Amino acid sequence: MIALVVALGGLAFGLPALNHMLPSDRAVPTDRPYRIGGGVTVVPPPGARIDVTETRPTATSGTVLFRLGPVRYLVSVQPFDGTLQSAVLRLRQRITGTSGYQVTGTELTVATAGGLAGIQGGYSGPGRGGRYAVFVADGRTIEVTVSGADLDLGRTLPAIDASTRTLRYAPERAG
Repeated sequence: MIALVVALGGLAFGLPALNHMLPSDRAVPTDRPYRIGGGVTVVPPPGARIDVTETRPTATSGTVLFRLGPVRYLVSVQPFDGTLQSAVLRLRQRITGTSGYQVTGTELTVATAGGLAGIQGGYSGPGRGGRYAVFVADGRTIEVTVSGADLDLGRTLPAIDASTRTLRYAPERAG
């Protein structure tokens, strides 16, 4: 009986301690598409690392958080039954609901190499800035948010923009 209690205690405390010792970010290949989930892929920018604590792929949705130094590049895919305009409004409301953030500048239409049409804009907050883009494809919304200090963003946005243009939606076929 005591051995069972010790074993359970070791699992209860040992596994979380081991988990905290492992790094939360890992290198990710940047020469091929990364499956986000819901049939959506993206080629990560050079030098990107994936944050495994914020990355969750599933068959119908998914989220991936790439880090380029201190810059966060998040792509989220969720089921969605609405228009591109309503998806943009929803994301803008979430951004402005974050303490101190406001949408800035003009929104622009954007397109990916895979034919997704979307809308892109910018936002700023205390000491940080960011960019967002939203695409809608076949009952899914694909949201891209990028945030970091202005100087860091200036260095990484060209690579992130190039990565965002590689977004593709290709529904997986049941085989």
